[in-house]
Amino acid sequence: MAAAGPLARVVRLGSSICRNHRSIFNSRAQRRGIASCVDPAHGLTDEQKEFQKVAFDFAANEMAPYMADWDQKEVFPVETLRKAAQLGFGGIYVQPDVGGSGLSRLDTSVIFEALSTGCVSTTAYISIHNMCAWMIDTFGNTEQREKYCPDLCSMEKLASYCLTEPGHGSDAASLLTTAQLKGDHYILNGSKAFISGGGDTDVYVVMCRTGGKGAKGISCMVVEKGTPGLSFGKKEKKVGWNSQPTRAVIFEDCAVPVTNRLGEEGQGFNIAMKGLNGGRINIASCSLGAAHACIQLARDHLLVRKQFGETLSNNQFLQFKLAEMATKLVASRLLVREAATALQESRSDAVSLCAMAKLFATDECFDICNQALQMHGGYGYLKDYAVQQFVRDIRVHQILEGTNEVMRMIISRNLLTES
Repeated sequence: MAAAGPLARVVRLGSSICRNHRSIFNSRAQRRGIASCVDPAHGLTDEQKEFQKVAFDFAANEMAPYMADWDQKEVFPVETLRKAAQLGFGGIYVQPDVGGSGLSRLDTSVIFEALSTGCVSTTAYISIHNMCAWMIDTFGNTEQREKYCPDLCSMEKLASYCLTEPGHGSDAASLLTTAQLKGDHYILNGSKAFISGGGDTDVYVVMCRTGGKGAKGISCMVVEKGTPGLSFGKKEKKVGWNSQPTRAVIFEDCAVPVTNRLGEEGQGFNIAMKGLNGGRINIASCSLGAAHACIQLARDHLLVRKQFGETLSNNQFLQFKLAEMATKLVASRLLVREAATALQESRSDAVSLCAMAKLFATDECFDICNQALQMHGGYGYLKDYAVQQFVRDIRVHQILEGTNEVMRMIISRNLLTES
């Protein structure tokens, strides 16, 4: 798809803005060069390579130098997010008429992979924000799209996705947050758990029950910060993803206008799942970026670290491990990009491929990052070394956007029910 919006203007500047593009090892190390066998630019069009260069450059200059500080001080880097939005990264696959970049799912995957080499946690939030903006763009009416999407695409306003509840994670169709119709408002009661950006963001895309039990009783509402009856829990202390706040979102007789409902009553679960299909590709893409960065970090460490009188790069066991890591990365990337293409084309295998990509890439990329830490020995366990943060940030990718156990359920159900 042709580029449009802010990102198109960046790309039209050509390679001149990307001349200093480099891959991230850490905030102090310069790029040695990407080995051709793991080069993420393979198979991309010239235009996609430009998107990728812009994202890599932004990751190198605006994210990587601050990644550790954001993590340790739990900083939500709003100004950096808005800088990313100036490049078109606030609404990557939102339509151009409301400020989006109008790019494809594959383009989006390429961008999130590159951004994640600079900071996984921050990129993951950007991916969630993009999912929310896409849901409003796709399922909202003209008034809703024009009201919310421009500010979301510029990231002047930030969004959160509210599906999970304290008692209902994987079993999302059983959610208990209610929305009772009274006149021209819905009265929401209930709570959502583990909400990325909760309390700091402006727009909440909320799944709530307007009807009976099960998926068909769920509707989707847009709730704005400041609405009476909307409050937030304490900021959670997390293993990783510390550059984005996580809180419970609480509704106590929270009156939301009927005009804030996306789609029809009962359509909410379908909206949520369609959002998550893309979300699974997005989070898998963030895993790819972390794994790519960790392979680079591990390679550099092996080339300089000496034990028993020679560099670790001469140890055949570690050579083989590095080869396995590279193979897993490329296999994961190919599957993620195939799933992105399937989703873009609305293919019948798209849902299963999205689940496969999320399952395979998040599992394998975590193993890559963990192995990279092991190759660093005791140094890998120090917070002075970026590899440990990639390990901590990427671990949750096997849990959110549907646990990897649920991904196995989706895939096996397709295999066993398709005639």
